[in-house]
Amino acid sequence: MSAELIIAPEAQQDVDEAYYWYEDLRSGLGEEFLGCVDACIQAICRTPGLHSIVYDEYRRALVRRFPYAVFFEYSANKVTIYSIFHTSQEPKKWQSRL
Repeated sequence: MSAELIIAPEAQQDVDEAYYWYEDLRSGLGEEFLGCVDACIQAICRTPGLHSIVYDEYRRALVRRFPYAVFFEYSANKVTIYSIFHTSQEPKKWQSRL
C-alpha cells in the first residue's frame, strides 16, 4: 500500500522552475524531467523506508537522468516532500527548508 503524499508549496515551486528551465533548453525536455520526478515520487510512496536518512529524520531520493534530489519525511504512513533541489546547490539551502 502506498503512503499518503503531501507536497509542500516550495517543493512544487522547485519543480515548476526546473521544468521551465529544461523546457527553454529544449522543447520536451521539461516533460521528460517531470516524468522522472513523478517516477521518483511514486517510488518514494511505494517504499519510503528504502531511502536513507540524510539529515535529522529527513530522507533523500535521487531523480534518474537529472541531477535532482527529493528531500522528504516519512511518518505514520505519510510522505511529506519538502524540497526538490539540484544537487549542485549549497546544502544549507535545502537544509533550511527542513
